[in-house]
Amino acid sequence: MKAVIIRRYGATDVLQYEELEQPQIKPDELLVRVHASSVNPIDWKTRKGMLSFLTGNKFPMILGFDVAGEVVAVGSQVTRFRVGDAIYGSTKFPGGAYAEFAAVPENLAALKPTNLSYEEAATVPLAAMTALQALRDLGHILPRQKVLINGAAGGVGMFAVQIAKAFNAEVTGVCSTKNLEFVKSLGADRVIDYTEQDFTAEMIQYDIIFDAVAKRSLAHCKKVLKPNGVYISTLPTPDVLIQGFLSMFFPGQKAKFVMEKPNAQDLVYLKELIESGKVRTVIDRTYPLQELAAAHAYSESERTVGKIAISGSGV
Repeated sequence: MKAVIIRRYGATDVLQYEELEQPQIKPDELLVRVHASSVNPIDWKTRKGMLSFLTGNKFPMILGFDVAGEVVAVGSQVTRFRVGDAIYGSTKFPGGAYAEFAAVPENLAALKPTNLSYEEAATVPLAAMTALQALRDLGHILPRQKVLINGAAGGVGMFAVQIAKAFNAEVTGVCSTKNLEFVKSLGADRVIDYTEQDFTAEMIQYDIIFDAVAKRSLAHCKKVLKPNGVYISTLPTPDVLIQGFLSMFFPGQKAKFVMEKPNAQDLVYLKELIESGKVRTVIDRTYPLQELAAAHAYSESERTVGKIAISGSGV
């Protein structure tokens, strides 16, 4: 099969399009013909070696977590899928989706939403599950709560706005000038242009502040977070870790960071939200697998609105 691999950590030039053996699936895995994948910041952070303490130095390495495609073989213990099923889901850490075929654990997959293309479906798993688990599992979001999403036009933020609205929260999105209308179209009740206004200087207080781009610290947000509010970040900064530890013993504001835990149950739940029209995905750009280096470079520029799809892998 064709795949994009890295043989060392580094810049985009370490991404090489080569021929490899197809993965051998385990009894609880699916062999999936990959029709599409996507780019998440964790992919290029892994490529750069920023997570080498977790990924080690076992090369060649195939990156990419998000996958959408067709099941071509199933392991002996698989019960929920059969050959020919269209699925979406996640590969195991540190990846494997940037290839024509990928091994996908049964417990990290679900049937693809019927109203999404493969490219659209591939942009959902990591970003949408991160948003869902941050708001539902860490924020314990409730109807009519005031929720602020910082970075509302990005991949995680885009889903967070819609998921918060699906929980009937009152949502404020923070983004740049050019993305105001986009965030409004996602359902945000109010949108703040961070180039013109600092949300931390407002008089409004929020039940949940989800910093989906990890740009503002808890210290910055304290004044606009309710006394028992929850601040959630996508990065485990010292500020968040210390405050999170202290909040286990003292009442008041909580600080947490979200580390996405891929699972089939959340994929099924997101599928229902998508098929009911409550959540949609938006693709900024689509690249063929051979141009993955350009896709990574664009993601690193932090100018992405919505998601970056990788198409054509196993078509």
